[in-house]
Amino acid sequence: MNQSLSKSLSQANYLFCCLILALSLVGCEQPSQLEQIKERKTLHVISRNAPGIYYEGRDTSEGFEYEFASLFAKNLGLDLDVKVAGTRAQIRSALDNNYTNMAASMMVLSEANTSKYKHSEPFLETTPLIVYRYGSKRPRSIADLSGKTIAVVSDSDLVTELESLIFNHPDLKWETVNSDTEELIRMVQDKEVDLALVYSLELKLHRAFYPRVRQAFEFGSSKGIAWFFPNNSDNTLINAANAFIHQSNEDGTLMQLEERYYGHLAQVNYVGARTFIRHTKQRLPKYEDTYKKYATEYETDWRLMAAMGYQESHWRPNAVSPTGVRGLMMLTLVTAKEMGIKNRLDPIQSIKGGSKYFSKIHKRISEDVQEPDRTWFALASYNVGLGHLEDARMLTEKGGKDPNKWADVKDFLPLLQQKKYYSQTKYGYARGKEPVIYVQNIRRYYDVLRWLDESKRRERPKNTINFDENLVR
Repeated sequence: MNQSLSKSLSQANYLFCCLILALSLVGCEQPSQLEQIKERKTLHVISRNAPGIYYEGRDTSEGFEYEFASLFAKNLGLDLDVKVAGTRAQIRSALDNNYTNMAASMMVLSEANTSKYKHSEPFLETTPLIVYRYGSKRPRSIADLSGKTIAVVSDSDLVTELESLIFNHPDLKWETVNSDTEELIRMVQDKEVDLALVYSLELKLHRAFYPRVRQAFEFGSSKGIAWFFPNNSDNTLINAANAFIHQSNEDGTLMQLEERYYGHLAQVNYVGARTFIRHTKQRLPKYEDTYKKYATEYETDWRLMAAMGYQESHWRPNAVSPTGVRGLMMLTLVTAKEMGIKNRLDPIQSIKGGSKYFSKIHKRISEDVQEPDRTWFALASYNVGLGHLEDARMLTEKGGKDPNKWADVKDFLPLLQQKKYYSQTKYGYARGKEPVIYVQNIRRYYDVLRWLDESKRRERPKNTINFDENLVR
């Protein structure tokens, strides 16, 4: 073999090897982010401990963001692992350093956030608000803020909102507070600061606890709330998130979650909220142990039973209505007899009878109805009767809505007052607006009682992280 031929064969072999190597590299293409997550079988999420985001309830984890992220993980066939950051800055750090797959912590689509991180489509909206203490002079524009001190959470993007106005409003002053929004609202109520800058959804969540704090005016336009992702993420997880958000909008899942966490918040007015807070201190302590005793016996939540008792009688054991119902839980004579209660004006017997009766109703609700809707249905039945509730569920189904969801059924209950509709039902006319107001009020009172109860034994959340440990890397 001559030298020229040998050289040609060597070059051919070299090119062949390069081709094989290139093909092998194509075959070993890196899996997408979503494929890697599915291989690990876990979606890692960074969140924050707050009422509308994530918190430990009595029996399970709760919060709008937690539930929505849980449904997303389930949709992908994944387990959900939530790590709790102590501050917003720590959440941003987790995104900056790829320590998490995504953040679910009520982050808004502000310029500061969208310029640094990738994000999903928005699924909620919230508006920056200036809040003030009722009884003081209400500011109505930025010009009215001169000479006032505005409190704002130190690591919130609302600080940027204030900084952007300083050139045109040099008299604008604010105080950054290294705490959460609830603390800001408390400071306004307790006259420690003049005003605070918060988001509208946060005010909704805390308003009943601090009834003197009111909206002064909107401080800018509404902003979308979305999930955020590290900036070097590929788009596979984001695309899946957007598809899930779209599906949740279409099938009503998102509406149901909104109704659960925000739909009842405006029901109790200022005077009612102040009175309720006062009565939790003056009246409830006399009956708390009794509520707890019978809640255990009849497998109910004592705080829910206490909320019902307040809606029924304002915890007045001698309450009597014009229709003849009486006592702390306002039992009818027929119900009292059925529950074995001899003296409806005895608060212990009344609480026992009300708890036992609610437990009985709760068990009679259709097995198709899941929690928490099952509880709201049982409350409505306690007020208006199970027959009328079933009539409303029938109308809901005929109307093309979901008869197993309180968010839909509550829109059809008031129709039982109109002949056009109640003439189609088995049990006929009912004051259908009353159970809707009844349930919404109890839910609000229940929220407050849970908050008060849990604040007594509040600890550092079980899965609050040492931020330098146990994060996804």
